[in-house]
Amino acid sequence: MMKRAALALLLACAAALSLHAPAAMAAAGDAAQRNMSPTDDPQASVIWQKIRAGLFEGRPIADPPPGLLVLEAPRRAIDAAVVPVAIHTRMPAGSEVWVRRIVLVLDANPSPIVGIFGFTPDSGRADVETRIRVDAYGWIRAVAETSDGKLYAVTHFIKASGGCSAAATGDAAAAAATLGRMRLRVEGDAQGSEPVAVQLVIEHPNDSGMVMDQATRQYVPPHYVRQVQVSYDGRPVFSADVDFGIAENPNFRFYVRPHKGGDAGGELRATMVDTSERQFSVAQPLAGAAR
Repeated sequence: MMKRAALALLLACAAALSLHAPAAMAAAGDAAQRNMSPTDDPQASVIWQKIRAGLFEGRPIADPPPGLLVLEAPRRAIDAAVVPVAIHTRMPAGSEVWVRRIVLVLDANPSPIVGIFGFTPDSGRADVETRIRVDAYGWIRAVAETSDGKLYAVTHFIKASGGCSAAATGDAAAAAATLGRMRLRVEGDAQGSEPVAVQLVIEHPNDSGMVMDQATRQYVPPHYVRQVQVSYDGRPVFSADVDFGIAENPNFRFYVRPHKGGDAGGELRATMVDTSERQFSVAQPLAGAAR
């Protein structure tokens, strides 16, 4: 239910901003939005104002208390097509409130809503790490929504450009042959009671539709991962509604809380759907994915 609601919001906001049309990609080159400066007021961004109104319906968004929401990203990216981003949350000890979703926004990207990440109490910790494409200098935003409906946001200015139109790093034929291959790896003690980190790697070109084939002089059609769902023993623990702002061969790191009593025999299952409606899955016991 949470995933469907997040996807509906993502698509509605994208439609309102006309994010996926070629004309919108050209419009994204508007100098007022494509030449942002770290001295600009992040709240004055026209794109952010539209997203805030459409996705969050004008609800109050507060600065988080210290430590509740942290966004980590480089100030200047080495490679704009593969930029590491980490979002960490920490609720006060004993709190019955948990972070139910995190929205990652990059104002200057042609499609600024990079992803909506969903969590449940079974996640144990609402953290996510991934790699994104950055198309121009601008603000990255992480907006966290708690189970009691409160919104918190942090911003970070990043200097990088051209990530969404960068050519794929590998051979297209080889990428097609392994498309949809998925791997799960658990970091930590899967027999314990504390949340363990899980890394999900998906082999997929995540074509943005903005890269020209130099042989045909035609743009490579957009084809990218759209949805990811992860469950543990049949219960949802992580979801991602994402766009081509996620880098080639998407990689997500999140958390899962093992069963109480040290029984880590429950199945960890990940399912991915791309824009061609192709679906791929991988499953294995949580303890079997440990490294």
